[in-house]
Amino acid sequence: MAQLAVAARRRIGEVLVELGIVNEDEISRALEAQRSSGRRLGEVLLQEGLVQPRDLVRALAVQFDLPFVDLSDRPIDIEVSQLVPQQLAKRHRALPVWREDQQIVVAMANPVDVLALDDIRSLVGRQVKPVMAEAAQILDAIERLGHSDSRVRETIQAAVGENREYEAQLLDARADTEGSSDAPIVRFIDLLLAKAVQENASDIHVEPTSDDLRIRFRVDGVLHEAMTPPKSLMAGIISRIKVMAEIDIAERRVPQDGRLTAEVNGKEYDVRVATIPTVHGEAAVLRILHSMARGGIKGAGFLPNQLDLYRTAYERPWGAILVTGPTGSGKSTTLYATLEEIRDPTRNIITIEDPVEYRMDGIKQVQVNQKSGMTFARALRSFLRADPDIMLVGEIRDGETATIAIEAALTGHLVLSTLHTNSSSAAPMRLVEMGVEPFLVASSVSAVLAQRLARRLCEKCRRPQEVFLRQLGLSDEVLAALPADLSEGESFEGYRAVGCESCGDTGYRGRFAIHEVLSMSEEISDLVLAHARAEDVERVAVEQGMSTLRSDGLRKVKMGLTTVEELFRVIT
Repeated sequence: MAQLAVAARRRIGEVLVELGIVNEDEISRALEAQRSSGRRLGEVLLQEGLVQPRDLVRALAVQFDLPFVDLSDRPIDIEVSQLVPQQLAKRHRALPVWREDQQIVVAMANPVDVLALDDIRSLVGRQVKPVMAEAAQILDAIERLGHSDSRVRETIQAAVGENREYEAQLLDARADTEGSSDAPIVRFIDLLLAKAVQENASDIHVEPTSDDLRIRFRVDGVLHEAMTPPKSLMAGIISRIKVMAEIDIAERRVPQDGRLTAEVNGKEYDVRVATIPTVHGEAAVLRILHSMARGGIKGAGFLPNQLDLYRTAYERPWGAILVTGPTGSGKSTTLYATLEEIRDPTRNIITIEDPVEYRMDGIKQVQVNQKSGMTFARALRSFLRADPDIMLVGEIRDGETATIAIEAALTGHLVLSTLHTNSSSAAPMRLVEMGVEPFLVASSVSAVLAQRLARRLCEKCRRPQEVFLRQLGLSDEVLAALPADLSEGESFEGYRAVGCESCGDTGYRGRFAIHEVLSMSEEISDLVLAHARAEDVERVAVEQGMSTLRSDGLRKVKMGLTTVEELFRVIT
């Protein structure tokens, strides 16, 4: 604390000038107004509009030699925030936000308040690290999280005590959830969904083990543990999820699928639910469908040359466009972004999906139902009698579906679909292997898009790093095939991941797409007719200017979007 007191002797006006927030003339005028009014300098600067609250807090952080944090930049650890009662947090305008090694990071409006620090230290039972944040952000977070001991601890304790009665109520009422909103398990699931949305998680994994119940979140494609409630809550949690997703809660021997709509902070999220019977009990996976497709294709991360090739394909009135990549590579999101770009009232758009992921107005969406016989192939046949202009097929899984989709593309319809292949050049021959005639593939496929998702570097902590091409483990043949803008030198300047408070010490925040667009030129069509290998198709496509996943990824490494290590993690 002695260091803080020494640092506080610096004048705030001097710090503001050093940071370039105000100039000396503005400080002089503010000091005159301060002397005449008797108010604090910061109050005068705010009232005159010379500084914003964020700028003033940032200057105070420099003045006291403390880190400054923007609470909107990084999700708050809800479990850590529970360590201090709500009333005390409001009184001190201080909120525990994260764990850092053996310390608890506490965001404070007044980090030199020794009494507040002592109170918090005694409550959390660990050393605390004060950081500065805007008072308004702290109070808003306290209100938003509703953080009191009872919010999490009492919810779990009450759930443990009432779980059996609640599960019995669910079994009796089946899907009737009216009147049960105050049940502890209900509050726990609401809190779980809110935490997942706040951390921008794409999936929630509820997994029973031999000893406890493990809940993990997938954030930016990587799983991490979120909480471990008692295993006695397992049956109640799974039952509640099933009720919300309209799944048979009495059936525990077979996997089941469903969906639910969750409201978090006034915004609705579609959540896809899958339950899986395991040796330790039922597990559940909840996929949160963030509205990533709403920005259209311009927000999909295409480089200009790739976007031009792809746009040429989807602006045609007929033909097949295939998107390839592994599960979780953003294929459905890209297809919906494409639909967002091309839909208009003059076109009849129909989709067949398993399941329907994003719900869009103005298009007809159909879900596969194997029990009733509504398969992809059967739905496609029905679509062709419903006067469609554009058809989206969630996935081409078998020869029958492939043949119908390709024939539809050849007869004047625009067909969008996904296919599981490792590269765009392998897709045409994959269709042939599924039983589609080569001449149909060559005549109807307009373009194939291969896609991967890579983690985006945190812009706050990334550091420059020289990338040496010869050290990437690429063969001489691959190096020779790289485009001129990448191979003109032995190296280029990229960035490395470091890790900071804003990115949870991972070095990455968010994800973006890496693309490879194969256009079906006349030469490539001839290769398909000749049953050529995928390697030969790729070689010709590269000669014609196609940018491979590797080349597109290296360009984005050069742009500072990600690291070489992350690129080769996702494209190998």
